[in-house]
Amino acid sequence: MDGRQCYDLLVIGGGSGGLACAKEDHAAFYEILSQWTRAASILTFRASPTGPVMWRSSVLLRVSGASPSHTAAWTRRPSHLWLLHSPMDWVVSSAQLGKKVAVLDYVEPSPRGTRWGLGGTCVNVGCIPKKLMHQAALLGGMIRDAPHYGWRVAQAPHDWATMADAVQNHVKSLNWGHRVQLQDRKVKYFNVKASFVDTHTVCGVSKGGEETLLSAEHIVIATGGRPRYPTHVEGALEYGITSDDLFWLKESPGKTLVVGASYVALECAGFLTGLGLDTTVMIRSVPLRAFDQQMALLVTEHMAGHGTRVLRGCAPERVEKLPGQQLRVTWVDLASDRKDAGTFDTVLWAIGRVPETASLNLEKAGVRTNPVTGKILVDAQEATSIPHIYAIGDVAEGRPELTPTAIMAGRLLAQRLSGRTSDLMDYSSVPTTVFTPLEYGCVGLSEEAAVARHGEEHVEVYHAFYKPLEFTVPQRDASQCYVKMVCLREPPQLVLGLHFLGPNAGEVTQGFALGIKCGASFQQVIRTVGIHPTCAEEVAKLRISKRSGLDPTVTGC
Repeated sequence: MDGRQCYDLLVIGGGSGGLACAKEDHAAFYEILSQWTRAASILTFRASPTGPVMWRSSVLLRVSGASPSHTAAWTRRPSHLWLLHSPMDWVVSSAQLGKKVAVLDYVEPSPRGTRWGLGGTCVNVGCIPKKLMHQAALLGGMIRDAPHYGWRVAQAPHDWATMADAVQNHVKSLNWGHRVQLQDRKVKYFNVKASFVDTHTVCGVSKGGEETLLSAEHIVIATGGRPRYPTHVEGALEYGITSDDLFWLKESPGKTLVVGASYVALECAGFLTGLGLDTTVMIRSVPLRAFDQQMALLVTEHMAGHGTRVLRGCAPERVEKLPGQQLRVTWVDLASDRKDAGTFDTVLWAIGRVPETASLNLEKAGVRTNPVTGKILVDAQEATSIPHIYAIGDVAEGRPELTPTAIMAGRLLAQRLSGRTSDLMDYSSVPTTVFTPLEYGCVGLSEEAAVARHGEEHVEVYHAFYKPLEFTVPQRDASQCYVKMVCLREPPQLVLGLHFLGPNAGEVTQGFALGIKCGASFQQVIRTVGIHPTCAEEVAKLRISKRSGLDPTVTGC
């Protein structure tokens, strides 16, 4: 075993949150130097005979905003950095100017043997490849619309191999980009599987079995999660795949059964249908359980009306491999107890995710987890039951399983550890979008959550069914294009939540999310001038409440 290596900060997990935390710590160095440069009248540099860069000012420096008496001087430190001293607490230790940081990341191959590079779920088997394949499916719809707009284009079939190669090459470029960024920021990268030895020490094991001991003052766990397999279903593990495999397939999955009601299930089923594949989604109970249920119903209605077969209230019992390599799936209708079966080329499990904590030996460090979910218990500071060990992202209990929240939580944690801020991550009003064929974007409370929190008599919901202008010429069905704003009933009617179903929902929702985060009211929204003609404009045009009973269908332009 190698000798112990010591660090100021050790990050376990090379996903979005972990990388953001590690890189942010070293970003402090450049940020502080930039602030000092702006504060100086003239700053010059000269090389030291012993090697390190020497910094000095050719004139007396004054901290920006300080009184004339608040002068500053340069002091030589053993770290070979000249540090600025002033009465305004601009003194920064050499440790704060760039801590010694390491990232440990290791991808355990999926049961099908799929593996990938640095960047975590989002980059490799989540947001990025998902959005690109969603875009490929949307382009198919545009090709079908094109003749209505005067374009004489051939209705060619989709080539999975070409798309997959392009998507996978882009993902690999992102893997490399993360490696380069870590190197540029002087963050040490270890491709090892980590487990705790004690509260300050981790053992990393490489693919070849070589062990490395690493110790740190602070440790951040950002290992994320992996797809769950229904191990109670015969043949599930042997013959099924998950999203860990789908995006790295070289050949088309063919006729596919997607099992699950999560956003991952519906997004995958949606783009597979859009690419021309025979796709069925099997939903045991409630689709998009964590989302507004009226919107979830509209999402699945649109999918069912546009080629995806939806099996509701059904659960798989067995998967068998047939002589011709196809898979026979037997399922049961939970209401009638009637069994049925079908034949597919691929079975995709999308029934949820489990945190990557089992192999961390958390008990050796005294880190507590939720015994039901396996997720790590954390406080508002992202600290675990051991104060100097933190957890961010999907692995932490009660946190949204969203890339941007993990990134921001990681950055803020690094800033707090380096003393640059005391700000905590605010997990309220986090916007997100489900990239189903008709996209669903939301921010804030669902209608159900608003009623549960404030009471039905104190909640007002404004809504509208609308038709995107681009749907008119090709005469696309817009039955499920819908927007609703959930507000407090008492003036000025604070906006509690926004839900938008339609084209470019992510772009629409991101814009309004800022206003809602800042405490926008319904009165402020309706006084906002819309951009015409856009789908986002429909939010600013909302006037009809559910309570009124009036028809919310938009007429005219």
